[in-house]
Amino acid sequence: MDPILLFKALIMGMVEGLTEFLPISSTGHLILAGSLLNFTGEKMKVFEIVIQAGAILAVCWEYRARIATVVSGLGTRAHSRRFVVNLVVAFLPAALLGFLFSAAIQEKLFSPVPVALAFILGGFVILWVERRHRTHGNTSTGLADRPARIESVDDMQPMDALKIGFAQTFALIPGTSRSGATIIGGMMFGLSRKAATEFSFFLAIPTLLAATVYSLYKARDLLSIADLPMFGAGTISAFISAFFCVRWLLRYISTHDFTVFAWYRIAFGLIVLATAYSGTVVWAH
Repeated sequence: MDPILLFKALIMGMVEGLTEFLPISSTGHLILAGSLLNFTGEKMKVFEIVIQAGAILAVCWEYRARIATVVSGLGTRAHSRRFVVNLVVAFLPAALLGFLFSAAIQEKLFSPVPVALAFILGGFVILWVERRHRTHGNTSTGLADRPARIESVDDMQPMDALKIGFAQTFALIPGTSRSGATIIGGMMFGLSRKAATEFSFFLAIPTLLAATVYSLYKARDLLSIADLPMFGAGTISAFISAFFCVRWLLRYISTHDFTVFAWYRIAFGLIVLATAYSGTVVWAH
């Protein structure tokens, strides 16, 4: 296999793992990184979706004890069944809309300028929600958050999950961020920062798995056995980087809010727009 192509696959996998669970849009970063690396085309679009499996495995490994407890308790524990029901309910809206409109979205919006605009708009939404979520005074964690209606994912009801599921549909727009939509949406609907973040992690499992399987099925005639090293390198790279990112984010949110990610999104989006319109960078479509 071409070592340059393998190197690009490793870089793309790292980008996926580092951005999948942060509210900064992994899809948006992959589109931009692919453009800079000349890693574009129909097969590369499939690659960008498939390597999400690495990020899924990282979450599964981090929460392996919790997942095992839920699975083993499906027949005996009500809260395990409710947890699974919540995931299914939250998964369905994006799955349905993605099935109906994914082709049109990829054709019209999978390019750098729409991604940059989504980056900027999403950043302002995060700033607004964080300001709304904040109250006066200090807490032991250093965050001045309003009391949350739901402190743990175990306290969620199906209606809470459905609301987050509808929030996740906004992530069909590249540059919006699946994790950003679910975390910030969860906070808007009364979840604590930790509960919203953890539910976003769990919801990623069926969402990204379904996207991976569906993408592979649609592109079955486009791929060959020769693509395995490239896909494997990207998936492994995504797993390693996502594993460290998930652990870091859980520590980070215990003492910080998401404001820094909002300003990053706005600054990054403005840079992309400026370079695109000035001709400094020729972004591939």
